[in-house]
Amino acid sequence: MFDSQACALAHGAVDLAPDGRAVVAVFDSPVATQLLHFAATLGYRVALAEPGLDGITVDANTDIVVCDHDRPELGPVLRDALQTPARWIGVMGSPRHVGPHIEALRKLGVTDEDIARVHRPIGLNIGSRTPAEIALATLAGLVADRNDRPGGFAF
Repeated sequence: MFDSQACALAHGAVDLAPDGRAVVAVFDSPVATQLLHFAATLGYRVALAEPGLDGITVDANTDIVVCDHDRPELGPVLRDALQTPARWIGVMGSPRHVGPHIEALRKLGVTDEDIARVHRPIGLNIGSRTPAEIALATLAGLVADRNDRPGGFAF
């Protein structure tokens, strides 16, 4: 039996984002470009935050994806993101290395409880290599998380 809402969505008969969902990509990069392109196609409101969140509207329907873990602004940007009502916050990076965001946030006095709100690694574990593959894996993970499905964030 087909879900009538899913069928209507597939045929363009209903709004793609009735919950007003949004994706903010932080730090301009090839991955951020692909992420915002795919997210807009999926019906998300999109924004690029470079170098920080100044002027970006963040509400409880916003997912924040930090697209560069080596930027010197990483700590302050994440601290500011944690002070918003964002639904989800994540930092791209290899699961083989400790995230540099942890030390950066601790130096800024952010609590371990708040640091734990920052997801890393992000996206489904599909062996992504290219910017488009990384963006696809990230958005698939966000959709799974939003829909309360396991999706594959665990590595």
